[in-house]
Amino acid sequence: MSKQLWPAPAKLNLMLHITGRREDGYHELQTVFQFIDFADMLEFKPRTDGRIIRHCEDFAVPENEDIIIRAASLLRESHARVNSTGSKNAGVDITLHKQIPMGAGLGGGSSDAATTLIALNKLWGMNFSIDELAEMGLALGADVPVFVRGFAAFAEGIGEKLSPVSLPEKWYLLLIPPVHVSTKQVFENSDLTRDCSTIKLCDLSRREWRNVCTPVVLKNYPMVSQAFDIIGKYSKAKMSGTGASVFAGFDTKAQAEEILQKICKNAEIGGWTSFVARGLNQSPLHHFLLSKDSEKSSLDF
Repeated sequence: MSKQLWPAPAKLNLMLHITGRREDGYHELQTVFQFIDFADMLEFKPRTDGRIIRHCEDFAVPENEDIIIRAASLLRESHARVNSTGSKNAGVDITLHKQIPMGAGLGGGSSDAATTLIALNKLWGMNFSIDELAEMGLALGADVPVFVRGFAAFAEGIGEKLSPVSLPEKWYLLLIPPVHVSTKQVFENSDLTRDCSTIKLCDLSRREWRNVCTPVVLKNYPMVSQAFDIIGKYSKAKMSGTGASVFAGFDTKAQAEEILQKICKNAEIGGWTSFVARGLNQSPLHHFLLSKDSEKSSLDF
């Protein structure tokens, strides 16, 4: 039987406004998420000895700190609370093929966790609903629910209140310097703008979109500032999340690739990650799920 690789796609924050800070230290924000066709890939092999083991080459995150392991454990624990039979022996070997750079503002870890929840819910036969999986995901991180639900979204609260949106599926050029931006440090920075006026969903297309984290990151991470300047020579540069990814949108793949070729001639960015990806309103993970369900239906027939 051929191995099945489950996609964990990256996302872009097309805007990020902070409207306030809560008493618990979390920030109230408004952001727009869209997926891109660039992904980590995960392979799952169920086992019956209760062990959850991660395999990944050249990955610096220890297993006991990995959000993938935490997601698998949380799913199993949640199932055990409602159905004690068959849960404690549920185990899995998880092989991660890492493509999304860490600390790049592309949501790689959150997406890996969401794919783990959805894949093991199916492979372990636990039958949790998407709503239940999204609730579990929120306990792992504010960005996990959007990956679980799998649609481009306008997000509010700490990122968990999601409204689906239909966006132009542009082609994006991404330039990612080899630097890990600390989200925690960005959100704790005293220069961060925290008083953006609230946008209603119905007014979203009529308001200016910006990322209030950009000035803080550009000031404190020179390589991200350099990436911003490089892309800015050719198009309007933007930053995803708290960085380090810098991107620009284009109407066609050819336009994006032409600019990428010009950028790649720059000797100063040797060793940086750069690529062109398509914006997607539906997650590749959910496309994969639909294809699996279609295969099953045809076999059942």
